[in-house]
Amino acid sequence: MTGSILIVDDDPVQRRLLEGVLTKFGHRTVVLDGGAAALVALEKAPDGAFSAMILDLAMPGLDGIGVLKAMRERAFVIPVIVQTSHGSIETVVQAMRHGAFDFVVKPASPDRLRNAIAKALKVAAAGGEVRRSRGDAPASSGFRDLVTRSPRMDKVTRLGLKAAASDIPILIEGESGVGKELVARAIQGESERRRKPFVTVNCGAIPANLVESILFGHEKGAFTGATEKHVGKFVEADGGTLFLDEIGDLPLDVQVKLLRAVQSGEVDPVGSRQTVKVDIRLISATHRDLLQQVKDGKFREDLFYRLNVYPIFVPPLRERREDIAPLVRHFIEHVGMGGASRRVRGIAGPALAMLEAYDWPGNIRQLENAVFRALVLAEGDVLSEAEFPQIRAQVEGRVDLGSNEAGATDDAPGARKPEPSARDEAAGAVRPRSGLFQALDERGNVRTLAALELDMIRFSISHYKGQMSEVARRLGIGRSTLYRKLKEYGIDAET
Repeated sequence: MTGSILIVDDDPVQRRLLEGVLTKFGHRTVVLDGGAAALVALEKAPDGAFSAMILDLAMPGLDGIGVLKAMRERAFVIPVIVQTSHGSIETVVQAMRHGAFDFVVKPASPDRLRNAIAKALKVAAAGGEVRRSRGDAPASSGFRDLVTRSPRMDKVTRLGLKAAASDIPILIEGESGVGKELVARAIQGESERRRKPFVTVNCGAIPANLVESILFGHEKGAFTGATEKHVGKFVEADGGTLFLDEIGDLPLDVQVKLLRAVQSGEVDPVGSRQTVKVDIRLISATHRDLLQQVKDGKFREDLFYRLNVYPIFVPPLRERREDIAPLVRHFIEHVGMGGASRRVRGIAGPALAMLEAYDWPGNIRQLENAVFRALVLAEGDVLSEAEFPQIRAQVEGRVDLGSNEAGATDDAPGARKPEPSARDEAAGAVRPRSGLFQALDERGNVRTLAALELDMIRFSISHYKGQMSEVARRLGIGRSTLYRKLKEYGIDAET
């Protein structure tokens, strides 16, 4: 029996309509009136309580995009179907980038809802099987296990191997989803601590009032709710490696204690009068500009220089597109553990070219999710463009997708392999052609001027490598106007 479907909408009429339709389809539902209530329900619910979510994007307070961001930060893994009003396709694209599974346009027809929910439940069920099968999988043992053939990642490997020979503090920088934790695990796997604990803490996903307790531990009765003694992540990692992900999200008061722990190798559990000595290798990671955080007074300068002894930058996937093909093959072979994935033997050349043409704002994590979704929904034995509808809607018209007759890219026995020239031709079509923008949306309608303007701004920023003054000059607008437009479109100018 699957879990309930969570309906999140501030409109009581819309909530009742959705509840009635889903109940008629035989689903159990839980109805909530806002984004904050949804996060509370997800926090308290046991695993498997919810199989899918229908989420309204336009809500007061915490809106749909905010909910998606929070879900990703807190690692809530359920497929989300977002609801949007007609004409807000750019908001839908933004939602997809933050992890939405599918979208429906209000008022959604019962058939459209039935189809979207059926696919979401199929993915949720397959995802549970994958998580169970991965439970005892060994961690990556070193840099040879990283799936890459990019020259830019060669530098990461060289730096990581040098760092593994000592206990020097490391700061791994890079966008969300680029694989910072995999690099940290590879460093641990190449070091003398390879058989010791590797403890991960996502600093951005811990409530501010619990960070100190989770990191350093607490004594029984130290505060309300502390019914048992907790040793903390520093003590759990004793002898091994402590990986502090999203270190830039740590509160300032906790940063003081972290600095002392890094300097002295001692921690002070909450409510304890005694310090605890620990021997750890500290690796930190962030997607933020910590130096700018220091200038803004949000991160301690002394802690920054203590952590930033040996920086390693992991480039985003759009800057190492040659990794997309091997990553896709790896995910086809290892992500899916049953069902359709056993039938799928590869990906068609045009589909791979399409994936290579996309910029992947969510990086490798987004690519993995896209391939996993395609594996679950695939009807044939080769993935085609049809299995990646959200990606196709964004790159179609900017890259020649060709036909579906190209062969699979894997090397499985019996797989029909394309001629080298056909493969080379597909690989050569991975870059969007300059000056060519998608004119139609996924429904075949002409896109709005605002959508085309956003594409032009993004293209200009990429073309002029983030030189905002030059971007503004070439677009014929003032720099302040450019930043205002970025803010209107929900784009972080610093990123």
